[in-house]
Amino acid sequence: MAKKYSMLDYAMKRFFANKFAVLGLSVIVILILTAIFAPIICRFDPLEINLENKLLAPNSTYWFGTDELGRDIFSRMVYGTRVSITIGLISMGIASLLGIIIGSIAGYFGGKVDLLIMRVIEVVMCFPFMFLLLALIAYLPQSIYTIMVVIGLTRWTGIARLIRGQFIALREREFVMAARTIGASNLRIIFRHILPNAITPVLISITFGIAGAILAESGLSFLGFGVPVPQPSWGNILASGREYIDLAWWLMFYPGLAIFITVTCYNLVGEALRDALDPRLR
Repeated sequence: MAKKYSMLDYAMKRFFANKFAVLGLSVIVILILTAIFAPIICRFDPLEINLENKLLAPNSTYWFGTDELGRDIFSRMVYGTRVSITIGLISMGIASLLGIIIGSIAGYFGGKVDLLIMRVIEVVMCFPFMFLLLALIAYLPQSIYTIMVVIGLTRWTGIARLIRGQFIALREREFVMAARTIGASNLRIIFRHILPNAITPVLISITFGIAGAILAESGLSFLGFGVPVPQPSWGNILASGREYIDLAWWLMFYPGLAIFITVTCYNLVGEALRDALDPRLR
């Protein structure tokens, strides 16, 4: 008897058949493990200042060189990985939670509720993302928690629109009508019956969103509004290298390369997920 394959089996098969997606996922896993085991990986304290070793080029002792205060760039890059991954995951967790709840309410109830929520979404989306971030962060205490919350509060609109569209398409389907017939509550219908069938495009959006959040944090830190010094992040390591670009190329090369590789890998995984979960390609 032939074995039956589920849609998930087909999706996983298509995903892992994509070599670039597997490469991207492998790099992401390595970055996450690096963030978790940062204290074990690092040979030096990322905050330790040693002016005698300032601006040393990469060598056998300092693999990525040192900065203007003699701090080990490799250690700061490793701890910066922890900051970037944490901000990306938590900020998109906040954005996803808000987007799913608000989009579900708008799509399920429709009418005036949908009209009001869509006007709010349109107002938020009118503001350029980076300017909105800068405006909010300028009036809030500078910390990693502020960055995670602010990015989460400004990235939920796209997810809300995706969920709303899925709910509008699904709310009159037979399984929803059957749930209403047997007296299921609105909350049960939303979260038990419709949401599981509407979540696929959100998962893809979250993957792209994490890349965007990491890029946003790096941009904020580069401008001096992100992770407060001396706590290392890719953005503020990159910013510190601006003044020494002619003397110490490694100060900008390594954080720039890390940002490029991380964002590219998340985008590769997102594109592969989008193709793998598309039923038209089955």
